[in-house]
Amino acid sequence: MTLSTTEPGVLRAPALHGRRAEVAAVESLVGRVRDGRGGVLALTAQPGLGRTALVEHARAVCAPVPSVQPTAPTALPLAQTGPLLVCVDDAHTWHPTARAALLSDLRRLPAERPLAVLLTVAEHHPMAGELYGLSTLRLGPLDDSAAAALLDRLAHGAADPVVGAWLIREAAGNPRLLSAFVAALTPDQLAGRTPLPDPLPGGEDVLHDFAARLDGLPGDTSALLLLAAAAGEHEPEGAGADLALLLRAGGDPAALAPAEAARAVVGAGGRIHFTHPLLRRAVLHRAPLTRRRAAHARLAAACRDRLSCLVQLACAAQDHDARLAGALAAAASTPRPHAERSAALARAAALTADTTLRTDRLAEAAEAARQAGDPVRARALLARTAGAPAHGGVHQVRGLLSLADGPAADAREALLTAAVLLPPEPARHALIGAAEAAWAMGDAAAYREAMTRVPVCADDPLLEAYRAGMCAVLSGRIAEGHALLRRCLDELPGTDEPAGLLRAGAAALVVGEVESACGAGARALAAVRAYGPEVLLPRALEHLAYGELRAGRHTTARAHALEGLRAAHRTGQPNVAACLHAVLALAASVEGDAEACAGHARAAAAGAGPHGLNQAATLAVWAVARADLAAGRPGDAAARLAPLVAPGPRRGHFAVRMLAVPCFVEAAVQAGRTAEARSATAEFTRWTEATADRLAPAQLARCRALLAPPQQTAAAYESALAHHDRSPGEFERARTQLLFGQWLRRRRRTREARGPLRDALVGFERCGARAWADRSRGELRAAGEAVAGEPGPGPLAALTPQQQRIARHVAEGATNREVAVRLSVSHRTVDHHLRNVFSALGVRSRVELSRLLAGDGRLPDRDEEIAANL
Repeated sequence: MTLSTTEPGVLRAPALHGRRAEVAAVESLVGRVRDGRGGVLALTAQPGLGRTALVEHARAVCAPVPSVQPTAPTALPLAQTGPLLVCVDDAHTWHPTARAALLSDLRRLPAERPLAVLLTVAEHHPMAGELYGLSTLRLGPLDDSAAAALLDRLAHGAADPVVGAWLIREAAGNPRLLSAFVAALTPDQLAGRTPLPDPLPGGEDVLHDFAARLDGLPGDTSALLLLAAAAGEHEPEGAGADLALLLRAGGDPAALAPAEAARAVVGAGGRIHFTHPLLRRAVLHRAPLTRRRAAHARLAAACRDRLSCLVQLACAAQDHDARLAGALAAAASTPRPHAERSAALARAAALTADTTLRTDRLAEAAEAARQAGDPVRARALLARTAGAPAHGGVHQVRGLLSLADGPAADAREALLTAAVLLPPEPARHALIGAAEAAWAMGDAAAYREAMTRVPVCADDPLLEAYRAGMCAVLSGRIAEGHALLRRCLDELPGTDEPAGLLRAGAAALVVGEVESACGAGARALAAVRAYGPEVLLPRALEHLAYGELRAGRHTTARAHALEGLRAAHRTGQPNVAACLHAVLALAASVEGDAEACAGHARAAAAGAGPHGLNQAATLAVWAVARADLAAGRPGDAAARLAPLVAPGPRRGHFAVRMLAVPCFVEAAVQAGRTAEARSATAEFTRWTEATADRLAPAQLARCRALLAPPQQTAAAYESALAHHDRSPGEFERARTQLLFGQWLRRRRRTREARGPLRDALVGFERCGARAWADRSRGELRAAGEAVAGEPGPGPLAALTPQQQRIARHVAEGATNREVAVRLSVSHRTVDHHLRNVFSALGVRSRVELSRLLAGDGRLPDRDEEIAANL
């Protein structure tokens, strides 16, 4: 009998990444035996996922309880009476009879015995069914963040980010395989100074363990599995292998059943899928080189698709082959899914001996991977060009990748460099990308400079009209620029190209044709969904959401932005995700969800700050300020917006700052910052005279009404509402009606105030603007009108409508000055009303008032300590 015994303090717990739940379960088992109770826990996992590491952790943390790790069934000390942890690693390797006896004994263990048993089992092993009645925990693969933490520890922080991302992708969440990759690479390879080998070395023991489940399968089944694994080389990831192709290549249909019985593959819909991606790789790794090449050759002869045939021939090739590489590259240039094009071009590059031509093909393969929404693969392909001379295509793809996930300034420089190195046609697209980077940065001069360098696009009237129009607008030639941009809308019926449709939509927003912008965005989205490229999906959803926000359709904008956010995360585009978070913050600021608004604004700022995304940052601040205004905090709103709308180094994005001015003027007037409001209105007046935005005249009239002397205010508001009658935007109209009603009520013209306040309430309700609708209801109550569908005042029934509003604000924690600003009354008026509230309700303090309303269900209950600090 052999026992491995651990005394307290002998072992040190290994560092485990991404295993919080599993570690907690193991430590709970150890805790039970320390408390004098027992238990059994079985861990199941695929090879390399860390079963043994968890056993070592259990043995290391079990002190002061001793632990044993028996090496044979006969060594199990189940009769021992003292506290003990028994660890049985790889129980599936024990003889079936001994294993069955062990499991039978474990099921009969009394709970009161201080004996804990931890056993591990390979997930694919047939004995999994034998664990019935025992507590079982399955280990899954590590997620990317846990794998990144493990990689950082293994490489001592020296791994290049591009190299690290590729290693994590190839390891498929398997910590032992990731460890093997790191151990097999040189320091220069890890640091990205020299290209990675393809395929990656290391991990042979993990692949051997995966392939071990196939031991004992019939020869015909092994041959069929090898064909299926080889066929995966020309198929998209996760697509499986075409069973008809395998049969044409000589596979035996009867050989499939044993493979399915061994749970190696699953057949469905005429295709064969390996149950784990590493199992497919293990099958290829295990087969001798001559057998692999023969399988590829048989598949090439059986393929009916030219590109698939050429990929299989490339897999069977033994050395560089210029003719085959040229054929692969030519076949990949035909219309194909971008992922297939990328794989084929990468194969062509591997067969190419000429350094310049190989770099060309790697750059093309990387661009196809980028368009397929796979930036990790794109960057890994670019890394293979290390050491090659400066190459325009490499700089262009690198710049476009940085535009989606990196500092916008870096993207601009890379794309400008690419434009110098590239022929005229691709240089044009590089310059347009540089202009997009400058736009994201909020650098109007850099945008104009890049677009000016774009050659005249005689063969693309829409692009030329857009280029010339935007240059004219940003050079101050507004009328000329608008006329040119309207040509983009004239070209709309003749284009279905997604990028062109997105440019037309942007042009429509500049000239104030909001519905045309929404239509172009919807067509671009449909085209991307039907034909790709996948990388444009989040951007198309972002553009459509912008148009819908401007049209006042906040609910649909939110739905499209949420879908875009998921697509941005899926395709590795955090910069687009930051912009979409800003869109969602704007939608939430209208809908009245303050928590969602703040959360999305924080996410937008977190992404925008490090990467210099001025547009996303400006939109996020505007959203939070608008939420402050809806909640009756004009001082906060004005403080947020003042730097963005005023001239100076902290100003907002050049295309957004004027859109936020009406919000700033409203907040500034209510916060007593009248001089700043007048200055902003003067600039907004000049912008309105030049812009084609159809909402601007009504918003300008509202700003003037806010600043008008009392004898002119009513006429100014009526003028603003007349402008609203000629323009879209129900939300903005309702805001003007609310402000007009507030002004009338403050002037004690309560009967007149009720009309615009009712209209504002209806408008906000139709827009789904809940917080704004609540403000309208409060104003109506203060004007002496009961609002249909609202609960009665409860304990506040004895108070006047104005006293009720003051009582609610004070009970929520507002100071007297804050209440005065929210209700547009003087501080003394609030003091006077609050004394009468206390007297009428028989309360002596703000704390008692808060408790009174909390007990009535009209306020959330608050802790006395919090209330006492109000």
